[in-house]
Amino acid sequence: MEKKSLWSFGTREVVYAAIGAALYGVFSWVTNWIGLPAAGNISLRPAVAIPLFFGVAFGPIVGFITGFLGNVLGDFLSGYGFWWSWDLGNGLMGLIPGLMAAGIASYKAKGTIIKAEILVVIATAIGMLVPSLLEIPLSGIDLRTAIVGYWFPSFLSNAINGLILVPILMVAYDAVVSRSGR
Repeated sequence: MEKKSLWSFGTREVVYAAIGAALYGVFSWVTNWIGLPAAGNISLRPAVAIPLFFGVAFGPIVGFITGFLGNVLGDFLSGYGFWWSWDLGNGLMGLIPGLMAAGIASYKAKGTIIKAEILVVIATAIGMLVPSLLEIPLSGIDLRTAIVGYWFPSFLSNAINGLILVPILMVAYDAVVSRSGR
């Protein structure tokens, strides 16, 4: 595989970001109705693996756009409206794993998958912490509600989904890349 530039953003990246955002938006819409018990407006989203994976595979900009615009689309399709702070958090979840994209030689290598798993946990922790804390000034909630009612359930759910699904997507993508010679 050729060495990738971490911050390149050309025609291919625009296409990858558009595909990722569409996939994330539609697949999150499918499960947005499954609310997590005792969590404020937090739903179960296995689709969160899409921006996490797109960041790993195509870089931080593609990951960010996939997460941000995909969340906008999923919320729009679900009738939730526009929540910029949560869109930003989902964008961060795609951006952070994207920081490893330039150094990947094989997506199925054990070390690459472990590094991706670590970044999935970091990305979901930070990506959900930012909007959870922004709910304090935006919605008037207290710190305890922001952490216990928003951050912890969204982080835990997204981290579990990412830890399970991102390695599967990486191995599948490696097989596709290997067969296509890219």
